[in-house]
Amino acid sequence: MKTEFDYIVIGAGIAGASVAAHLAASHNVLILEMEDRPGYHTTGRSAASYEPNYGPVPMLALTRASADFFKNPPAGFTEAPLFMPRGSLYLAAEGEEAATEYLLAKSEGLDEISELEATELLPILRPGYTKRAFLDKATGDLDVDLLHRGYLRQFKTVGGVLHSNAEVVAITHSAGQWMVDSKLGKFTAPIVINAAGAWGDVIAKMAGVAPVGLVPKRRSIGVVPVVGYDGFEKWPMMMDVADSWYAKPQSGKLIVSSADATPVDPHDAYADDMAIAEGVERLMTATTFEVTHLDHSWGGLRSFVPDGNVVVGFDPSEEGFFWLVGQGGYGIQSAPALSRTAAAMAERKSIPVDVLEAGLKITHIHPERLR
Repeated sequence: MKTEFDYIVIGAGIAGASVAAHLAASHNVLILEMEDRPGYHTTGRSAASYEPNYGPVPMLALTRASADFFKNPPAGFTEAPLFMPRGSLYLAAEGEEAATEYLLAKSEGLDEISELEATELLPILRPGYTKRAFLDKATGDLDVDLLHRGYLRQFKTVGGVLHSNAEVVAITHSAGQWMVDSKLGKFTAPIVINAAGAWGDVIAKMAGVAPVGLVPKRRSIGVVPVVGYDGFEKWPMMMDVADSWYAKPQSGKLIVSSADATPVDPHDAYADDMAIAEGVERLMTATTFEVTHLDHSWGGLRSFVPDGNVVVGFDPSEEGFFWLVGQGGYGIQSAPALSRTAAAMAERKSIPVDVLEAGLKITHIHPERLR
């Protein structure tokens, strides 16, 4: 078994898989995944949406710079479309004026529409609920599984090595080399990329690197059966301007969430019944849709550092230790541009021009800002 590499990537979720796919084109790259399959945690539990007006400013830049990839993926990357258009309807209820102004200040391409126009798009909208409504026509559904598998296939095609069931148990640094001890064996490389998601600070502490203050937060999703609404699959994604709930058709049902973000320790997340109940209540307040029971539910982890922006770059104090964590709830929709940016930084090359033109400032994502 090969044990020496140019890069060791810890974590085979969307972050690790995508950056490794780029690096493996010209380097020997190993991915170590602690679970029995890649994408078990956050990547496999996404609401699967492309929302170019959702998130803090740096994540907006990375998301917008990812649009072309989703709509026009490279030949051979996927066997089916990654992006399926679905508009997003932002609803502003009474008392949400400040949240509305914040949304408008950072957004591009939102169209304000009348209540009548909103109801034509979303027939279940409760009369009188929304004081203002905004439509984003640039949004859509993403096939997360196809995206993730595309990066993994690209990675393996160019010679990348992936080991699952390879939980990291120790990391040491000596003479310019990192030794990563896993349950599958020991591996070395001059550069370690920490793409461990919610476990990012755990990996850092194991390596003797100061943590960045990563906080995993639970998000709970309920799945509701839909009966008696012909054509509901074409409803837009609906959400509150204050980010207190959202819902959308997915896989023949309706998913709903209270947009909860409860701090938790890294773990195999489960849905919180109370959080789902709050999301259902808010959905029924905003619409005439009646929820009588759930089909099922799931929980996932979204990890944040204090300023809410992703952490990408070499640690300023530890040679060869590279951070790629803190994507929050924006990791899927920003993956194409984020992975190209991270790969360029890991190779100490220039940041892609299109990403900079989209508005990204490296000082806003580099780990040095947190020291």
